[in-house]
Formats: sequence, C-alpha cells, structure tokens
Amino acid sequence: MDYKPSPIDTLRLTLTPEIAQLSEMLAKNAHENWAKLRIAQGWHYGPRRDDQQKEHPNLVPYEQLPESERQYDRQTAMESIKALLAMGYTMQAPAGTRISSEGTSLGSGRGFTSVLQLLRDGSQPDLALLQGLWRAHDPEDWSGNPEPYRLLGERILKLGEPLVAYDVVAEGMKSFPQDLRLRQLLALALARSGAAGPANIVLEHLYEDGHRDEETLGLLARTHKDLAREEGDASKSSQHLRRAYEIYSEGYETNGGYWSAINAATLALLLGERESAKALARLVSDQCRQKLRELAEANGERYWLVSTLGEAALLLEDWSEAENWYGQAVELGRGDWGSLQSTRHNARLLMQCLAPDEGGGRIEQLFRFPSVVVFTGHMIDRDDRPGARFPPRLEPMVKDAIRQCLNKLNAGFGYASGACGSDILFHEVMSERKGESHVILPYEKERFIKDSVEIVRGGDWAKRLEKVIAQAMDTQELSRQSQMGSGISYEFANLMLHGLASVRAEQLETKLVPVAVWDGKSGTGLGGTAGTVERWRQLGLPVEVINLEEILRREVPSVSEQAAASPTTTSNQASDDSAEFAPEIRALLFADAEGFSKLTDAEVPLFAQHFLGLAGRLAAESAHRPLTKNTWGDGLYFVFSNVRHAGEFALDLRDAVRNTDWLKHGLPGLNLRIGLHAGLVYSCRDPVTERTTYIGANVSRAARIEPITPTGQVYASQTFAALAAAEGVKGFRCDYVGQTSMAKKYGTFPTYVVLRRKTGAQPS
Repeated sequence: MDYKPSPIDTLRLTLTPEIAQLSEMLAKNAHENWAKLRIAQGWHYGPRRDDQQKEHPNLVPYEQLPESERQYDRQTAMESIKALLAMGYTMQAPAGTRISSEGTSLGSGRGFTSVLQLLRDGSQPDLALLQGLWRAHDPEDWSGNPEPYRLLGERILKLGEPLVAYDVVAEGMKSFPQDLRLRQLLALALARSGAAGPANIVLEHLYEDGHRDEETLGLLARTHKDLAREEGDASKSSQHLRRAYEIYSEGYETNGGYWSAINAATLALLLGERESAKALARLVSDQCRQKLRELAEANGERYWLVSTLGEAALLLEDWSEAENWYGQAVELGRGDWGSLQSTRHNARLLMQCLAPDEGGGRIEQLFRFPSVVVFTGHMIDRDDRPGARFPPRLEPMVKDAIRQCLNKLNAGFGYASGACGSDILFHEVMSERKGESHVILPYEKERFIKDSVEIVRGGDWAKRLEKVIAQAMDTQELSRQSQMGSGISYEFANLMLHGLASVRAEQLETKLVPVAVWDGKSGTGLGGTAGTVERWRQLGLPVEVINLEEILRREVPSVSEQAAASPTTTSNQASDDSAEFAPEIRALLFADAEGFSKLTDAEVPLFAQHFLGLAGRLAAESAHRPLTKNTWGDGLYFVFSNVRHAGEFALDLRDAVRNTDWLKHGLPGLNLRIGLHAGLVYSCRDPVTERTTYIGANVSRAARIEPITPTGQVYASQTFAALAAAEGVKGFRCDYVGQTSMAKKYGTFPTYVVLRRKTGAQPS
C-alpha cells in the first residue's frame, strides 16, 4: 500500500472570526446529522462504545460532547471551508459581507467588534483560530479595552498554551497594568509554565494591593506549595507550606469556598496541627453534604464534592466513611485518570500522616489504577526466513498468551510499535480490553508498512495496522525518513516507547511493566527484541516474557526441531550506517542571552569576555562536558552524548548565569533561555570548521524550542523528557507544561520545563 494523502494546501489562508463562527455552526450541524443517522440505525447512548449493543458515548447534545470531540468536528468543518476558499470560491454572509481567501472586507473597527463577539461566545474556538486572531490583531484597536486580552488569555490557557497566553496578557498589561483579571491570568500563565517564583511575585503584589478574592488567594497558595516542592531546604519548604496554609485559611474565611477549606485542612495536618485540620474538615463535610443535596445528578461538580468528602473523612480518621465517599468518587470519575490521580495523590498524602487501620488498604485498593505496559516482540516470519521463529500458524496462540498476560497485569495503557506479528497482536488485545493504545513508529508509516508490515504474502497485516491506528489514543512517527539507518531508527523507537510509558506511569503513580514476546535467544542486531529486553533488565526492570520458543515447541514440535538446526538470524532490521554521516542518538542544547541586543558597542567585548567566558569554562570543566560546542553572537549550541548530561549541564549553566553579579563586570542584568531536545542526528566532519559536528532535522527542531522558553527557564521537548525517563535520570525532572507553538511556525508540540529534583523537600 503506497497511499500518500495530499489534501488541498490551505496553510497560507488567514483565519477570520467570521470563518470561525461559521465553522462552529457547521461542526454542530455535522454532529446533529451524525447523531440523527445513528439513532435511526438503532443506536443509543452508552458510557462506552459497544458495536454489538449499539451504544455510543457521543450520542449527546453537541454542547455536552468532550472538548476533544467538538474539536474534531470543528477541524473537519474548518478544513472544508478553507478548501473551498483555497480553490477560489467566496462566501456571502446574509448581511452581505464577503468572505474569501483574502479575509473579509470588514474595516478595523468592525473587525475588532467581530473578534470581541467571537471571544464572548460560550463555545471554545479552535486553537489555530485563536493564534491567528492574536497574530492578526491590531494593538492600537485593542489598547482601549482590556476585555479581548482577558478573554483571549483565558481561552488560550484552557487549551494548554500558557506561553502564548502570557504574551497576550503581558501586552494587555502595558495598557491596563492594574487590571485584576489580567494580573491573575499573568500569574496563572507563569505558574503553568513552570515559573512558580515569578508567578508568586505577581500574586504577592496582588495580595499587598488588597485583593482577597478566592481565585487570587488560591493561586497564591498554590505557588507557595509549588515552591515548597522545589525547595531543597526543609525549613524553607516548611515556611512555604505554612504560608500556603495561612492563605487557604484566609480564603475560606473570606469567601467560604470548600475548596480553600479542604486545602487548608490538609496543610494543617502536614504541619502537625491535627485539631485545626479536624475542625476545618468538619466544616467542609457539612458544607459539601448540603451542596451535594442541591445538585442535579448529572452536574460535573458532584465528583469534586464527593472526593472532597472522602478527604474530609480521612482527616477525621473515619476510615469507613472515607472508603464510602472515595468509592463513589471512583465511579463518578471512571476513565478521568487526571482527576482520579489528583484525588488519590491527596489521599495518599493524608494516609502517610495518619495511622490507618485496615481501611487504609481498602482505600488504596479502590484507587488501584491499571498498569502501564511497554511492549516489544518478534515479527511474523518473513517468507524467506531460513528457520522458523514465529510462523503465521502461531498467531492465535501468541495472541492468547498476550491476552492472558495483560489480564494478569490489569493492563490499561499500552505502548508498542506497529510491526506485523507481536506488536499488532498486542494493540488488538489492548483494544479488546478497552484500554489506551499508543503507537510509536520509527519513521513514516508508508515506508514502515513496506519494511515491517507487508512482509508475508497473502497477509492482512497492513489493514490491521490501519485499524489499530484508528483506535489508538495517539500515533507518532519519529522521523520522516528511514534513511537514518534502520537499526538506529528502531533502537530510537524502542527508547521512546520505554520513555513515554515511564512518563505516563509516573504521572499516574502506577506500575510500569515491560512485556516481550521473545524466543529467549540473544541477538546482535540494533533495535531488536533481544537488545530491548537486555536493556530493560540492566535497568533493573522485571520483564514479563512470553516465551515464543516454548509456544513453538509445544504447538509445532516438528518445526521447532527444524528451527533449532537452522542458522539464527539476529535481527529483522539491517543497518545501513556508514562511517561518514553516521546517525546517532544525541541530546541538543540551544541557549540565547536575554539582554544582548541592548548592549552598547563598549559592552560587547565585556560580554564576550565574561558571559561567553563563563559558558566556555563550564563546558571545559563540567562533569557533563558536551561532545561539540559552537557559538554565534549571543547564541550557544552544544551537543551531548545523552540527555542526563544535557539536562544537568543546562541547569548548571542557567544557575551560573543567574547567580553572577553582572554589574561587577560592567554589564547590565543578563539571563538565559535554554531549550533542550534529543533525537537522531548525523555525525560528520564540517568541511568549513574542520571539526566534528551534528546536523539533521532534529537540530532544527531543537533550535525552535529556545525562542519560546521563558527567560531564566530550561524547556525541553517530549522526546527529551521521554529519553530522560528511559535512562532513569534522577538529578532532574521534566514537568509537562502543555502544547506549545514552536518558533517560526514550526508546529505545536508537547513541552516540558526541566527542574532540579530536590532531595529532602516535603510533599505538596
């Protein structure tokens, strides 16, 4: 199958508010038509899709759909509209306004009114549209009214773009520096970007100005909890927790919200003030019970009220009552792993401070999350394989063995590639279990199918892979090409599988289990099953092995004997690496000096001597030395052998710049932005500099991260975070920030802030 989708190019079109409003109406209409057809076919609502019972969770009004589903409908409608415009069509609104690929004929004043109407609309527009509105906005038009800044900042924050939201709100504050909502949104954008310190400063100023509303107090207390978690000094951490407790208490006294009260009660317990914690818990319990009686059954707040009642019961050490409320919370939140994890985290925190009876074990059991499985396994034998290892006739037996293994492990989240044989069987079993599947392909799907899927005459593996991908939670292609060397491409994919699974398991605080369909034989091929199992074991991970050799011996003994007598091939992937331009997995660092552009000619030599000199000394003396280094102007580029060295060096460099008194060197205050990435790059000798260098698409990707990084922070790609987890890095952690737009329209990708992993800090 060599199908390559080629939709109409609509990238150059400018999105307008009018088009957005039209796409929202069409999205709703498309859903209504789909639902009408389904109902006519005998389908009805059900909590999960069941084709046999004809139940579907999306048979609800458009407004009640999950945001991800509404976004899918919007995107479909938007692309249809854009395709028509790209082909030269125009649309005429009832009022006579023409919409075309050039935009609309509206003047700037009317355009501002349309933007404001769109932002006031209760629906959540497409992120691309909101970013388009921001890029096209006229600051002069907006400077007379803070509302568009408030609304756009709020919308973008809801869609997980704290850095873009920061830009929106920061511009608004230039015209409206005392606007309460803009200051709150600025702090929230900073906090979600991993900048707890700057967010805390903004909020403390709000507090000093007399703002005591529940949102300001809640955000301020949250930043103190974040700072307590990051603080390595136990006494300073305790001070932050004390301050958070006082602010939450004030929030409850001032505004009466149960959310403030339960946070205050939990912190009181952590600080050793049990009677205060119990007194607050009693108040919270009464308040939540009353509110629960007033709510309709379908109200989304029920989950948080019920989980808060469980937390209050724990604080009162009423274990059976806590078990009852938490049991209800688990039922209400089924499938909402983020909310359930937040509730379980708080419950565990409390139980660490209490002396639970057997009720503690029962509560822990209630929150028993499914395990995360990272998978590897052999492919179905190629037609020309000299000795049988996984002949097609073993497929049902292997699939049944995978099914039994995943049942035993209570697997709920699966990470695997998509090769024919074990990988696809694994994903199919995960689908049977109604679990989450995540598919990682080493390079573009079409080429991968030729190399690793369509290798058996008469098989339907390509069709099955397409179905797996359609049902998967997400699918990633790690490279656009396989020319990087097939062996290293598969090795990189295996590392990413392990890393992404590790990140998910850590987020959910659940078990990570490696599973392999393996014949037990060693192999020398890079990226193969044997090498992956060996790496897992070297990391101390207990591997669940489905022994393919035993299945072959049991089911087809004659073939097993022939296989034993045949020469062994060690890998299904051949390496095409060459000495020059050899592909390697490397970590990449780009950094930029904030404030360089404002230096005078007299200060530039001082910058080179002291700022670049500091970076040069660190690169030469660090225990995490780079493999290669380069600089241009105020930019720095380093390549490291692994992500641990890159992350440690980045934090050391950031701290060295932050802690230097630049005024003593005749320079204004300087700071850094640092971006980290990792991936496959080519190693070669630069014919200009005559030094070893690293080039490739991943170098360009790394360069796009630094410009969107907040000053004084270290940001990283998802790839970097995943490889750090796969390597078992302990010195730093990568906290998810959100989907962030890269520089130069490079796309939107998951982004992480890199923070030192403090030892001795108290939990929060």
